[in-house]
Amino acid sequence: MVTLIIYGMIVAKTVLVPLLFAVFFAMLLSPLCGKLESWKIPGVLAAILSMLTGIAIITGIIFFFYSQLAGFVEDSDQIQRRVSELFNDLYAFLAPYLDSDPETYLENIEAYIINFLRGNVDSLSRGVITAASTITMIFIIPVYVTLLLIFREFLKEFIIRAFAGDDPDKVKRLINKVKSVVQHYILGMLMVIAILSVLNSTLLLILGVNHAIFFGVFAAFLNIIPFVGPMIGSILPIFYSLLTTDSLWIPLLVLAGFYFIQLCESNLFTPGIVGRQVSMNPLITLLAIFVGAQIWGLVGMILFIPAGAILKVIFDEIDSLKPVGFLLGKAETGSKEPGPIAQKVKDISEKIKNTEEKDN
Repeated sequence: MVTLIIYGMIVAKTVLVPLLFAVFFAMLLSPLCGKLESWKIPGVLAAILSMLTGIAIITGIIFFFYSQLAGFVEDSDQIQRRVSELFNDLYAFLAPYLDSDPETYLENIEAYIINFLRGNVDSLSRGVITAASTITMIFIIPVYVTLLLIFREFLKEFIIRAFAGDDPDKVKRLINKVKSVVQHYILGMLMVIAILSVLNSTLLLILGVNHAIFFGVFAAFLNIIPFVGPMIGSILPIFYSLLTTDSLWIPLLVLAGFYFIQLCESNLFTPGIVGRQVSMNPLITLLAIFVGAQIWGLVGMILFIPAGAILKVIFDEIDSLKPVGFLLGKAETGSKEPGPIAQKVKDISEKIKNTEEKDN
């Protein structure tokens, strides 16, 4: 059964991936759509305006990366010269200690790296934009999102009739809980990305790394992919600072700074802002990342995390599947008493949650 489901997911990738993105975006935009409808704006127009708002934000993000990449590509010649200088220094250092001449081997390695840079750096911006277009599927997702916003109450009623049985209120609560989880996850991740963008960029600006804002924001967005994303996001500025600066202290300080920021993210920002209700234990998270990568590639690594959080919410409401929901959730290790900082973040989160409940 599991094999059949995985095979179906692989075959239906072109249908399921944009549909899942559309479902998440529709849940995120539904409060805005509902607000516009409360202002007596027709439902169809409210859905279109909500979708256009989302498109404007995504377009702004893509334009930012494109403009930053244009400046980054201009440095390809400087990087190639720096690679040549590093290999010359390495040859000068090794020559007195080796009986054989290492110049031939170093020249081959140098030529390979320079050819790689020359062949790939110039196409970096086109590759990123192409990947972004592929992931977002610009021409189909907005249509899905608009239709989901227009027919959201109709679809909700269908789910209630299909799965309610003798307890429709339970299904309504489950729908609202899933919607809340998705909204908290996406909005929380956006807030974390904004905070990390400021911290990363500030660190790189202080250290004098070129294109600090690009590297800082790019590393923050990679945080969408737990564990793997932050590592990749830190490697790029470390490697770039190693090639463009004359001091080894700069890459080391970049490494130390990114490590400290990542500690703050994993222990303070994400638990306090995104919330523990959408968090899974590290083992399940890693499995979700690698299984998602095998099934759908990069988009699978992104989608399987919120999808796993939704499944946990559903499993927690079904008696026969509660053990699976327990397995997906956070594991309690060591002392169950939170530390003073974690307790402070938890208290702030509880106050925000209580304020939202009173407003609703």
